[in-house]
Amino acid sequence: MEGAFLLEVSRRIKEYRLEKRLTVQELADRSNVSKGLISQIENGRSIPSLPVLFGIIQSLEMEVSSFFEGLNVQTPQILVQRKKDYESFTKEDAKGFLYKRIFVKNVTASTLDFVILELNKNSKRDEVSTEAFEYKYIIQGECEYLINGEKYQLSEGDSLFFDGRLPHVPKNIGSEKCIMLIVYFFNQK
Repeated sequence: MEGAFLLEVSRRIKEYRLEKRLTVQELADRSNVSKGLISQIENGRSIPSLPVLFGIIQSLEMEVSSFFEGLNVQTPQILVQRKKDYESFTKEDAKGFLYKRIFVKNVTASTLDFVILELNKNSKRDEVSTEAFEYKYIIQGECEYLINGEKYQLSEGDSLFFDGRLPHVPKNIGSEKCIMLIVYFFNQK
């Protein structure tokens, strides 16, 4: 199971629990698991076994098919994350720490390359492709990414993930320098 899929399952458990107006403890009691386990599952830090997952779904008084409806097990080729949609979570026994999950991707047998890119207002380049998956996080400014003929506008705090084999090029569309963090995921064969 992919990380993004598991995070969506975690998010749905929390969403449906809140819709049913259940506390973490109430859902744990109904599911015959600990409060800590429910918390860890909802925050994407623990993967439930199938019996536990089905027990939670049953405790939410849902049909399994309804719970998984519309859930895509395939990772999209292009994924845009808006700053406003980043998932906040805390860890037990950590006061004053606020984590924001901006991206999850399982990486096995890969080389990671972390890069900071600065785009000036008048920067220009032709479309390129790379033999890597690419993750972009906008630190400052605004840019427009042209990927495989589609345009994606990104602002400070937004992120983007896509298959770098698709032709792509960024363009600074703001009034200031655009600075982004880039992580390349090179598969080793």
